[in-house]
Amino acid sequence: MSFTIPVLYEDDYLLVLSKPAGFLTLPDRYDRNAPNLKHYLEKKFDEIFVVHRLDKDTSGVIIFAKDSDTHRLLNQQFEQNLIRKIYHVVLSGVITDDEIKIDIPISQDYRKPGRSKPSASGKDSLTILRVLERFRNTTLVECNLVTGRHHQIRVHCSAIGHPLLVDEFYGRNDSFFLSSIKRKYKYKKDEVERPLISRVTMHSYSVDFIHPITNERLSIIAEYPKDFEALLKMLRKYNKISV
Repeated sequence: MSFTIPVLYEDDYLLVLSKPAGFLTLPDRYDRNAPNLKHYLEKKFDEIFVVHRLDKDTSGVIIFAKDSDTHRLLNQQFEQNLIRKIYHVVLSGVITDDEIKIDIPISQDYRKPGRSKPSASGKDSLTILRVLERFRNTTLVECNLVTGRHHQIRVHCSAIGHPLLVDEFYGRNDSFFLSSIKRKYKYKKDEVERPLISRVTMHSYSVDFIHPITNERLSIIAEYPKDFEALLKMLRKYNKISV
């Protein structure tokens, strides 16, 4: 890997990165050469401990520990839901309520390996959704991930009828194109339109927690990557609500 992943915070105990979309957190069991943060960081540090994971196609804030004690203490904060994790997500459809508490248990979907589903017999799961910006047929929301179940935001948003704008597992689209919102979109001769974004429309925007060693409160933000920023720019230009 010849490029540098942005460091948002670093000290003797912690490392917080802005993960690019397309990177795994851990090595893939089948493709050991697939880009992943664990291998990337092991080239720089003697030891590195994964505190939590992000899906391959989710960008944004991710925390690593540099020693086992820090790792243990941070895991305790996660288990006690003491770390506030905020995601910014573009959803399909217009959400009329300004805030929604989605309290739907989630379990593994054994019929579809690697996926999860709403289930009365699943684990308690809570996402607090707050609208940031509405467009003509999409909504930008902030999701406070109170619990941290597998694919929780994706499952919860799909369960209330507003899947991510791009989500091939739980939604309707695997890509989003400008032509779908720009009227009279003109194709050039022999042009194949490239998507505005072709990964889940979700970004891990911020984390807020107490430093396990210094007891300092840390609030760390990852700015939007180019594809997420470009999507919002085009939605604001071509998909804004008429007043």
